Formats: sequence, C-alpha cells, structure tokens
Amino acid sequence: MKHLLIFAVALITGWAFCQQKNTIGKSKPFIIGATEELQSKILGETRLLNIYLPEGYLADETTKYPVIYLLDGSADEDFIHVVGLVQFDSFEWVDIIPKSIVVGIATVDRRRDFTFPTTVEADKKNFPTSGHSNQFIEFIEKELQPFIQNRYRAHSSKTIIGQSLGGLLATEILFKKPSLFNKYVIVSPSLWWDNGSLLNVKPVLVNKPTDVYIGVGKEGLAPTALPRVMEVDANLLVEKINKMENKKINIHFDYLPQEDHATIMHQAISNAFRVIYHKE
Repeated sequence: MKHLLIFAVALITGWAFCQQKNTIGKSKPFIIGATEELQSKILGETRLLNIYLPEGYLADETTKYPVIYLLDGSADEDFIHVVGLVQFDSFEWVDIIPKSIVVGIATVDRRRDFTFPTTVEADKKNFPTSGHSNQFIEFIEKELQPFIQNRYRAHSSKTIIGQSLGGLLATEILFKKPSLFNKYVIVSPSLWWDNGSLLNVKPVLVNKPTDVYIGVGKEGLAPTALPRVMEVDANLLVEKINKMENKKINIHFDYLPQEDHATIMHQAISNAFRVIYHKE
C-alpha cells in the first residue's frame, strides 16, 4: 500500500511537471485595455489615454455605455485598480453600476494640469509649472470628450474621478463648468491650494441632475504654511454645496476614519459607486 501511494504521488507530480513544461513558451499577454494617443492643440502635446471597454462591447454594435473619466489614469497610477472595481461592480450578479467605458488620462504634470494660479509665493517658487488648470479643463471639454464621443459608443452619462490634486480639479470643474459631467467622485481634495481660495468661488448654477460624492479619510494637516486640515476643508466643501440650494445636486459625504491620504482611493471609489449610480 505504501509503495502504491508513492507511485501515485510520483505519477501526479510527473503529470503536473509535463503540463507545466507543455505550457512554457505559449503564454499570451493579459490585456485589460488599449492605449490611445490624442494630439492636443490646446496643451501643445500628445496625451496618452488608457481605455477599458466593458465585456460585450465589441460584439454589440448598438448599445451605448456611460463613460468614467479617471484623472491620474496611468497604468502605474489608478487605472488598473479602478478598472477592476468597474468590472466587478458591473457583473450581472453584483449589479451596482452599469457596464462602463473607463478613460484613464495618463499624467504628464499634475501641478500644471490640476491647479489654478496661486498667490502663495512659496508654491510659485516650488512649483513653477503650476497654475494651468484652465487649459486642462478646456482640453477635456473641447478635445477629450468629443474624441471619446466620436470614437466610442459613449452614453451621455459622464463621471469624473479625482483624488488629491485631482480632487481639487474635479471641484473646480464642478464650480466653473458643471455641465461637463453629471457625476463627480471627489476624494481627499487638495482644497488647501492657494490658501483654500476655491472655497470662496461662487459656483455656476447646475442645470441638470448631478451626483457628487466627496470622500475624505483621517488625513490631518495639509502641506501649507497656514494651518489647514483636509477633513475640515472637505466638510466646508459639503456645506458650500448644500448652501447652493440647488435641487439638481445630490451630494453624498463620506468620512472614512480608517483610511489616510495613501489608502483612501480604492475604498472611497467603491463606496461612491454604491451611492451615485442609478440604473441607466
């Protein structure tokens, strides 16, 4: 019996080794998306876009899909794990969000693209390329969104996701060009930029139903000379939006005390998907 057991183990081990040997050299790339190049006249450069298409997109010639625009959308930033959330939450047996196209905007210069001009001299000196968010917003409006609408079967529903300086930019768009998106996922926004001046901006009237999710963790003091606390700024943002008395905006505030600036992104987006998406 003992010899028979040894023979069986050896047989199974040999079979497994042969199976492994037979697969060597036959591996294939594991692909979750494609990369597009978009030549921007507004920015004067070529921008890389990482695109995820939902299951069934290529086989279906008529269905249009909501589009999720992801700031910091490089492959080594947030693109891969956000696509994983989108894929999982759109499984039929999960059914939290509709199947969606994800457009990851690869980063070139976050300070340049995500910030407006600052009056803080130290920031001007430390970040000399900063302060050109107006051009990046124009790029999104006049080049990026039309490119996606023309090239892909894009639904009219558009979501933007941004964290930190990306959250600052998403907030600026909400205040100044709210019609660009109908869903905003704003995570740990760097509202401390320019001593919190964005919180003093009078927002443009929102004229269509818009869902806004604001998530913040236990993040503490912002990197500023004058003391600012990111959690406090996030609460001030929620208060400001609520005071707009605009029935078109549905705002969802989420405090995640177990997360910090480094860990909050994944959990916050997962929470956001549960509250901002309706059947589309």
